Amino acid sequence: MRVHLIFASMLLCAARVWAAQASTPGTSDADEVVANMYAHDTLREAASGGYTGQREYVLENHMFQKRAQMLARVTCDQTGMKHFEVMSEDGWKSAGKHVLRPMLVTESDSSRPGTRPRNRITSDNYTFRMIGTEPLDGRRAYLIEAIPKREDKSLFRGRIWVDTEDYALARVEGEPAKNPSFWTRKIHFVQQYYKAGAYWFPAETTSVTQARIFGTTDVSIRYFDYKPALEASKDADYSLTEAHYAKR
Repeated sequence: MRVHLIFASMLLCAARVWAAQASTPGTSDADEVVANMYAHDTLREAASGGYTGQREYVLENHMFQKRAQMLARVTCDQTGMKHFEVMSEDGWKSAGKHVLRPMLVTESDSSRPGTRPRNRITSDNYTFRMIGTEPLDGRRAYLIEAIPKREDKSLFRGRIWVDTEDYALARVEGEPAKNPSFWTRKIHFVQQYYKAGAYWFPAETTSVTQARIFGTTDVSIRYFDYKPALEASKDADYSLTEAHYAKR
């Protein structure tokens, strides 16, 4: 309860500043919306102490008609660093070994405190252009174009939806700012988020990859049982394993 009161107090103070900004011209400017999103995210991260959750990865290749599945547990600590543990795998073993598991390694590496600032959605990494507002899942969201400032595999080119009430990232859609491989023709992804109490968590990610040899491959990630670390069971033994050591 104390954590929630502190969190509410922090948001109240911040809200006064944002309310003052809203009374001046240009507050719907894309850069200001993204700056507010970053500020709100920082407050939510501090209040939550990180989070825990589970993910189900499903990979389907249409050319070879093969499928791979993987269930993983994730824990994000207070610094934003993500730790993964593979709980189960099934189906196409080669895809699990060379595609799904490396995805965990890449995401873990990208979340490191020294690396994370270079791939976050901020004005340091992107140029933003306001498109407008539109309804999204029963709420209202700012629709903003995100243009990467450099060709980087960890950045993307596309659009973001920012919730107008919570200034939380509600949806991202686009393609990598830099093609990850010569063998990859095109990648398009959509990531959606949902609100749980005072927090926002990922709900689902879908991506379609068109490769020169393997044809079209779909990868979907379903996120479930996400909760703030401070609300997670203290008795749970997650036996955390870094993604680097999850290889077999």
